[in-house]
Amino acid sequence: MAYKISDDCISCGACADQCPASAISEGDGKYVIDADACMDCGACAGVCPVGAPQAE
Repeated sequence: MAYKISDDCISCGACADQCPASAISEGDGKYVIDADACMDCGACAGVCPVGAPQAE
């Protein structure tokens, strides 16, 4: 089960910097997670200041 970034994302980039799989990239108005590359480790959720990455 991969993580997904909600609309609460403020595009700070903290999650992308911490992703060990490099599965997070800047999208249109918010960051997005490549579900095929996501390792479901939760590193992104642990550093997000607004709690935007959530387990699906």
